Amino acid sequence: MPRPTLARIDLDALRHNYHRACEKAGSARPMAVVKADGYGHGIAAVARALAKHAPCYAVACLEEAEAVRVAGLSQPVVLLEGVHSREDLSVCRQQDFEPVLHSPQQLQWLEGTVSPPVIWLKLNTGMNRLGFPAASLPALMGRLKSMPQVRIKGLMTHYACADDLSSTGTDAQNAAFIAAAEGYPELLLSAGNSAAHFRPRNPLFDWTRPGIMLYGATPIVGLSAADLGLKPVMSLESELIAVRDLEPGMTVGYGDSWRADKPTRMGIVAIGYGDGYPRHAGTDTPAAVNGQRIRLIGRVSMDMLAVDLNPAPDAEVGDRVELWGGQVSVDEVAASAGTIGYELLTGVTARVPRHYLSSVV
Repeated sequence: MPRPTLARIDLDALRHNYHRACEKAGSARPMAVVKADGYGHGIAAVARALAKHAPCYAVACLEEAEAVRVAGLSQPVVLLEGVHSREDLSVCRQQDFEPVLHSPQQLQWLEGTVSPPVIWLKLNTGMNRLGFPAASLPALMGRLKSMPQVRIKGLMTHYACADDLSSTGTDAQNAAFIAAAEGYPELLLSAGNSAAHFRPRNPLFDWTRPGIMLYGATPIVGLSAADLGLKPVMSLESELIAVRDLEPGMTVGYGDSWRADKPTRMGIVAIGYGDGYPRHAGTDTPAAVNGQRIRLIGRVSMDMLAVDLNPAPDAEVGDRVELWGGQVSVDEVAASAGTIGYELLTGVTARVPRHYLSSVV
């Protein structure tokens, strides 16, 4: 019998979240971001589930774009980090991939390519990570016009603080982006990440790039995914494999890091950091059993963790435990662990089977 740990992936919820992005995008078109193995949900399954809905996919690198093609999908795929060698440009042309160029080295590779792919240009408007300075765009366009074989599809930038509704940094980035693009009405524009869909009056231009919102985690500080009309896609689950009663003064786990101060019914769950559950999630991190919220106690081990079953006195060995999902959000767990939902979803390891649920045959 297989180990009871698994991740249930609700593809109907994924599609709901994509259509939520469409609603918020208005006249802009959302490209579905499926990088990092579909944020840990499985890139092939996620891309196929959105095949009749998303006109374009976005990934980080060439290997991920190729995984979309292996999944049997023909939509354009945007490579958000661009290419990592001159040879990659030829592959992009053959496979209808659209790399985002952000560096002088990539431009040099482009100049030496006889039949290049359609490209996007990334402008740095304040993130200060990747991209050409916005003020350099006229010179950059002049250089590209000397390459008649090159077709430029659009301009792209990336927000640094869109998740913080109180920040004015996104407004400044928008102003820089709009000013840079003003002389090039023929180019499409893309700036909006997941958070931008929920910023009041934020321009979303021609293409948005919803990522984390597709998977049902919040992109906005201080608001839950439910507040934003999003549904959880992954439910990370396991089972109770042991139950015992602890007397006051008894400890649990490595380092005796938790000590009972009252009679406590404890359960052991078959999941740990070897499965991608965060080791730094400590006592009081929420979980749920039989519809009842409970809490972790002590340290997370590689293959198991302990929970306080006092709030669920009827729980027994074999009962299912939700670590995150519909009853306990991944964002709650992330907050307890001092991280973000993105890291938890993408960190679920390969030894956790993904079970896909869908009402669409």
